[in-house]
Amino acid sequence: MIGRLNHVAIAVPDLEAATAIYRDTLGAQVSAPQPVPEHGVTVVFVNLPNTKIELLHPLGEKSPIAGFLEKNASGGIHHICYEVTDILAARDQLVKQGARVLGDGTPKIGAHGKPVLFLHPKDFCGTLVEIEQV
Repeated sequence: MIGRLNHVAIAVPDLEAATAIYRDTLGAQVSAPQPVPEHGVTVVFVNLPNTKIELLHPLGEKSPIAGFLEKNASGGIHHICYEVTDILAARDQLVKQGARVLGDGTPKIGAHGKPVLFLHPKDFCGTLVEIEQV
């Protein structure tokens, strides 16, 4: 069902500093910051030859990343994202197998402009999983 790893998302308390680490220290190509208000985040994409790192920073007071950073002040891995070819078929199969989809189960448009869903971390070895239709 799942395809390739699309990205690993890292929540960061200082987006500018985190961007500089990846760009200047590690020599990676990074995007400009992109606000994604429907998810309450600002993102920077770190482009790697085989995948991406997505740096997440809170956007607004109700950002889910703000709560994560309250518990993890220096930041950390927030979620991993796998590609699927049909997000609705993947959702239905996952639910049939007992996985919990967060929210109401309706895909939202993610930072890449494609439909996404998040899966409960307790169902995936303590890891928040995002699936993205490609």
